[in-house]
Amino acid sequence: MFLSLDTSTLTLSLALVERAPDGALRTLEHVVVGPPRKQSELLPGIVGELLERHGATLPALEGLVVGLGPGSFTGLRIGLATAKSLAYATKLKVAGASSLAAVALEGPEGVPLYCLAVARKDDLYLGAYVRQGGTVEPLEPETAMSPAEVAARMAAEPRAVALGPALVDYRAALESQGVAPHRLLAAPTFPSAVALAQLARFPEEQSLEALFAMEPHYVRASEPERNPKFPPLPGPAPTARLKED
Repeated sequence: MFLSLDTSTLTLSLALVERAPDGALRTLEHVVVGPPRKQSELLPGIVGELLERHGATLPALEGLVVGLGPGSFTGLRIGLATAKSLAYATKLKVAGASSLAAVALEGPEGVPLYCLAVARKDDLYLGAYVRQGGTVEPLEPETAMSPAEVAARMAAEPRAVALGPALVDYRAALESQGVAPHRLLAAPTFPSAVALAQLARFPEEQSLEALFAMEPHYVRASEPERNPKFPPLPGPAPTARLKED
């Protein structure tokens, strides 16, 4: 068994998953908790309750899976910090996967999937994927753009459909930019920990250095890091933490 969690949106998704000898996955329980519950206060207790309901303990798990975003900066830090802390205390492995790829895994097959999450006001994260069965393939690196730019991308690719948590708040904005309603899918509205579990792969070995070097996929620097009024903090420049592939 292993635990999978995503905190990239205001909705916490947590799943306990069992791996069969042939490698197939079976979801034992999927817990979904939306706002206004604070994830930082919620996570430790809900993890313990989930394990207790299934007679499991952390040290007996295969490992932990965590959504790496992009998404809420605070949520991503909470999720990964929790996973790292639990893994450090119990010597478990941690595997990460893109939260937008998890959204794509719940989309239709064989068409371009523009998976959207909110970055900030009028700024959306976009991950372009195509799904084939239980796998997804990226069409390009994940990025951030305005709703107008997303609409222009969809106009240029008439087969593409959009889905993901950003459509809760930005469906009307995309329709006003000319995107047909049938191309804006109603679900999923958050990255599922069950989908993450299907995407993630545990490393054969994981050193403490590799564990603590794992970072969320921020895509862009945070607002404090972009503010010229404040000097940069010690450590790597924000751009050094942003994936380019």
